[in-house]
This record gives sequence, structure tokens and C-alpha cells, in this order.
Amino acid sequence: MRIMALDIGKVRCGIAISDPGERVASPLCVLPTQEVHNNAPSFRRICEDWEPEMIVSGLPLTMKGEMGPQAQHIKQVANDIAHRLNLPLEFSDERLSSSEAKRILREKGYSEREMRGKIDMIAASVFLQSWLDARAESTMGKE
Repeated sequence: MRIMALDIGKVRCGIAISDPGERVASPLCVLPTQEVHNNAPSFRRICEDWEPEMIVSGLPLTMKGEMGPQAQHIKQVANDIAHRLNLPLEFSDERLSSSEAKRILREKGYSEREMRGKIDMIAASVFLQSWLDARAESTMGKE
């Protein structure tokens, strides 16, 4: 099944998708958060093209692993989006995913200016990959 990850920010939303076998997360694009939240045609087109069967939203926990005001807000927005799409929703700890995304882009030679607009979709793929890996490990233990 394809799983779509959303890195929901105040302005931008990074989107990543898994392969049907749930092994590899790939960055897709970045859209304005309002377009994703309001199920605008741009976001609907992505959903129609990729046909996700589940949403994984990044959850910006504090460094202590607690739910702060930002995490509460993101949780509400993610629930709204999943409800509109009629898809199940899970959350993934997204702490440090943006830092990891910046490191990846720096290694590829991107400048700070060139990174803008790419960080969010890379961050979404980073936490989706972690989520997929953890899920695969937990199912391997049950076999």
C-alpha cells in the first residue's frame, strides 16, 4: 500500500510517498499548507496520481518528546486532512528531520538559497522512511 507523508508547516507542507511495497520513501513536492488543508485541486491531483491508502504526519514534539502547542495544532490539521481524504492517519516523530534534510541537501552541493522549498519534502521522506523501517521491523518480529 502507498503511504503519503505530510510535513505540515505554517506556510509549506512537504509531501513524500512510499512505494507500494512500503520499503522506500521518496520526496514528492512542496505545496502551500493552505492548499493541502483545504483539499485544493493541486493537492487532490497528487492524491489522484499516487492513490495513497494512509497518511503519516510528522509530529513536531519538543526535544523532551512532549506535545507542545505546535504539535497540538499540527495534530488537528492532520486530522482534518485525513478526514477529508477518508484515509487512516498515523503520526511520526519528526524531531530533527529538517536538520537531516538540510544535511542531505548540503552533501549534494545545494546552497542555503537552493535548499528553500526542498527541505520540507526531504524532511517528509526522512521521517516516512524511519516510520516504514520501524513498521517493517515490528512486523518481522511477528513472523
